[in-house]
Amino acid sequence: MNSPLRSIHVVAAVITDARGRILLNRRTGDSDMAGLWEFPGGKREPGETSEQALARELHEELGIEAEIGEWLMDVPQLYPDKRLRLEVRMVRQWKGSARGREGQAITWVAPDKLSRYSMPPADLPVVSALRQPDRYLVTPEPVQGAEAWLDGIGAAVDAGIRRIHLRTPQSVDRETLARSAVERFASQVDVLLSRDIGLAKELGVGVHLGGEQLLALSARPLPESQRVAASCHDLAQLQAAQRLGCDFVVLGPVQATTTHPGAAALGWEAFVELREQVSLPIYAIGGMAAADIETARRHGAQGIAAIRALWPAPTA
Repeated sequence: MNSPLRSIHVVAAVITDARGRILLNRRTGDSDMAGLWEFPGGKREPGETSEQALARELHEELGIEAEIGEWLMDVPQLYPDKRLRLEVRMVRQWKGSARGREGQAITWVAPDKLSRYSMPPADLPVVSALRQPDRYLVTPEPVQGAEAWLDGIGAAVDAGIRRIHLRTPQSVDRETLARSAVERFASQVDVLLSRDIGLAKELGVGVHLGGEQLLALSARPLPESQRVAASCHDLAQLQAAQRLGCDFVVLGPVQATTTHPGAAALGWEAFVELREQVSLPIYAIGGMAAADIETARRHGAQGIAAIRALWPAPTA
């Protein structure tokens, strides 16, 4: 019988300077995943708080006395030899001049350049959390007509929504609705069409794939300049999404939902067990509301995806 994997709690820092740049450490040749770039930090030792552990590590690694700021997210990640929990904290103030005290290279990176750096799997969702929205609106059916539906999207955008899945039923003129929404909102927010790869390619926007589409595709269906997302319900779909190079996925339902009353809820424990086996940004979906964003991030999610909770206009 295989022995259980050791569990490690690591605390890492997103250190930002006055120009908004973020500090990265490069792992040295005698460490796991040598050569990869990461957010600086280290293992939390017994008896330490997260703040104490991170302050100690930053002093040892970088020679700075850091003021540990707010929590950003936790990332559970499964490695061949361990089960990691990466806790991420913000650091905006410190004393001293950062340098690689352990022989490691360091660099300051503009946030929009972070994706150019090869990182360990646990660090990748952190990059997405820093750069991408924590809410993903899934549009409801346009039961009150096209104009009311478009007005609802407009109200959501005005309320701060910056990523939208245009999900419309087969019973309406989906293409006309999609074209109208893209024309009106694509310059302001990240728009993804439901399932229609061809129309997304034509309109220059993203596509949100169904789980069965993931398993049927052998390559990413759109160029890197257009988002590709997907709905996932199990590990096979998550792994297919990662293999295809999806930019993010939604996973659920985490809790029971009236939209899909027959679907079995995953629960947060099962969500974590799936989350830790891929490095994709993942939105939790199913019974989610804006108040659940912190809970979602404590379980490794990018944020939440929802219909009713993020739709500002009445849908019936």
